[in-house]
Amino acid sequence: MATNIKSASKAPLWVHPVIRTIDLVGEWSGKFFSWLVIPMSFAIAYEVISRHFFHRPTMWVYDFTWMLYGAHFMLGAAYTLYRKGHIRTDMLYVKWSLRTQKWVDVIGYLVFFFPGMALFFIACLDRAILAWSIREVSNLTPWRPAIFPIITAMPVSISLLMLQGVSEFVKCVYTLIRGIDYES
Repeated sequence: MATNIKSASKAPLWVHPVIRTIDLVGEWSGKFFSWLVIPMSFAIAYEVISRHFFHRPTMWVYDFTWMLYGAHFMLGAAYTLYRKGHIRTDMLYVKWSLRTQKWVDVIGYLVFFFPGMALFFIACLDRAILAWSIREVSNLTPWRPAIFPIITAMPVSISLLMLQGVSEFVKCVYTLIRGIDYES
């Protein structure tokens, strides 16, 4: 498929700073939260060494690693959207014209993404508020760590994901109006 993709140099003045700012937030958050892998890796290494060489398993590593992995996974969603890494049916999508692709994206954002994320945000925010109000702890291990901060990662990650969705939506609308793909 040959498409004529040009630069976005003729975009309205407000488009570039808004999209660039949102994309910078998505990129920055992804790079920032990727560092959660480091303490998680050290904790797992500590557990392996402690368990296998000293026969002293820990009580806390299981909780610590699932909390960090959950935060890492959720908080990286906006970055994944920014990098176009979320799953899509590429075997169909790539065969469509640029205009058809963007129409499918616009409809998908309006019908599924934004309403779904809004409902998910409301549910997760309510859950986070409850967790903070009761100072919720985990019941999975005897260590019983506080989990209300990690539950807060859910509405934060949805906020970042919705913000990045706004940028992607504006890029799609720009392409439909101008007939050229937006390249940030």
